[in-house]
Amino acid sequence: MNDLRFRLAEEADLATLVRLRDDAAHWMIAQGITGQWQPGQLDEDHFRRTMASGEVWLAEADCRVAGAWELWWEDEDAWGPQPPVAGYVHRLMVDRSNAQPGTGRVLLRAAERRIAALGRSFVRLDCLSGNTRLNSYYLDAGYHVVGHKAGKPQPGGAPKSFTLLEKACGPATVAQRLRPEGHTASHTVSADSWA
Repeated sequence: MNDLRFRLAEEADLATLVRLRDDAAHWMIAQGITGQWQPGQLDEDHFRRTMASGEVWLAEADCRVAGAWELWWEDEDAWGPQPPVAGYVHRLMVDRSNAQPGTGRVLLRAAERRIAALGRSFVRLDCLSGNTRLNSYYLDAGYHVVGHKAGKPQPGGAPKSFTLLEKACGPATVAQRLRPEGHTASHTVSADSWA
């Protein structure tokens, strides 16, 4: 997996991003993971808007897309108003026909490095509260549950409840840590060191 290259997505990548997202949704459903993503929920306009307000990254190996993720600089729907101390990872996707095992973790670490490089102290993400498999995945990757958000709006669907997770990625201390309004921490966080 050392041959993965990362680049910002461009207009020409929009159809690929939609396909990747739909393929990931089909895979989840085949694995019995329901309620998280549905095929056809997001279109090219979604990714175009995200590229305008944040970043969409592609990972490529041997000139083929292996995965992608969105990086947002705010997420008020889940976290409420926050100072600019975090980056928010969304739609971490792996092309299972192309990617080697462990690619998702490599993509997640690349997102963490990008957030830290821009001077933000925390990586934040959310996942469906009832998706125990995905919650465990992020806990195993060093994230900590810091709260829950009920009724988060969903693209093309009814609001859902999410687990809010966070990981320190810079020189933050526990005293500097900020939580979303109205949320309580269920874990403490120590600062991770980044080389």
